[in-house]
Amino acid sequence: MQTRSTEGLAQARPSNNLLRLLLLPLVILAGMGLSVEAGLLGPLGAQVGHLWATLSIFGVGTAILFLLLLFSGPQKGPAFTQLPRWQLIGGFLGPMYVVVLTLATPHIGIAMTMIAILSGQVGKSVLIDHFGWFGTARKRVNGDRWIALALIVAALVLIARG
Repeated sequence: MQTRSTEGLAQARPSNNLLRLLLLPLVILAGMGLSVEAGLLGPLGAQVGHLWATLSIFGVGTAILFLLLLFSGPQKGPAFTQLPRWQLIGGFLGPMYVVVLTLATPHIGIAMTMIAILSGQVGKSVLIDHFGWFGTARKRVNGDRWIALALIVAALVLIARG
């Protein structure tokens, strides 16, 4: 069930196949960036502490975003107080993710950390799509998606054994 604040979100998604094709390599590159970030955060966390490493990553990111906003021209500021509170949960989840990344990477390695993260992301994403949570278009779990989930779990097991 969609709330009023999420009505229309599912319909606003781009359906242009060319756009989807162009966005896919960008998303893959962003995923590669997460592996590099994990490689950087592990040693940084060992040197300065996991919470300080997380704070430094978010501090640099905040500074870059501030500069982008500053130089992107005048914009109307967001009305955060008028948004549903659940939409701001990402601000809580992001630091948790980075702290876990910083803690796990030195102990289980980058590949294992990333495939475990991927397992969690894809598993939860399938549920989000299936139930249409957060205003997303509903996409039922079918046989192909079950197979994809099983293959990701198999990859997790194979990387853990290797």
